[in-house]
Amino acid sequence: MNVRYLTHPQVLIDPEVPVERWGLNDVGRARVTAIVVDGALRETRSIVSSAETKAIETAQPIADALGIQLITREKMGENDRTATGFLPPEEFELVADQFFATPDLSVRGWERAVDAQARIVAETLEVLKQAPEGDVLLVGHGAVGTLLMCHIAGWALDRSRDQPGGGGNVFSFERQTLMLGHGWQPMETLNDPQRAHVT
Repeated sequence: MNVRYLTHPQVLIDPEVPVERWGLNDVGRARVTAIVVDGALRETRSIVSSAETKAIETAQPIADALGIQLITREKMGENDRTATGFLPPEEFELVADQFFATPDLSVRGWERAVDAQARIVAETLEVLKQAPEGDVLLVGHGAVGTLLMCHIAGWALDRSRDQPGGGGNVFSFERQTLMLGHGWQPMETLNDPQRAHVT
């Protein structure tokens, strides 16, 4: 049985709206529609999402297509960045680099990487305890997804492990053993594990 962690694809960026309430843009919605049509997630028996809007907008169409009730959980959310709110892309990338490089420190008031990792790992284990037998899809965010993957793979936290392309990627692990199946790969290539990034 597989567990897949899917990050939301492209969002509609609006500096006037809190980041956790950003929704998907047209490209992001089209990518979600394509994965629904593709059927790569048809063996999924449980879908659990972050409660943030962009994650729900990614998970809900998949859940609807599979006839599965979507479960949302606050603790599946992205690392807490409310201390800074929206940052211009170049500035955000610099702060994100620091977030991974100094995991024991709070960078500009952000949730520490070690705390975000402990939260997402504990929440994932709790979800797997409660989920019915079968494949599970977790829908969330790039940073905490990377923190989860690093824990599962036994890797040190490093920005080089972050998802490529800025969103709409997936990694998998085995439900019973928690062994990494594959690293980040674009959501469109779920039927092609050779496209995974594992280093």
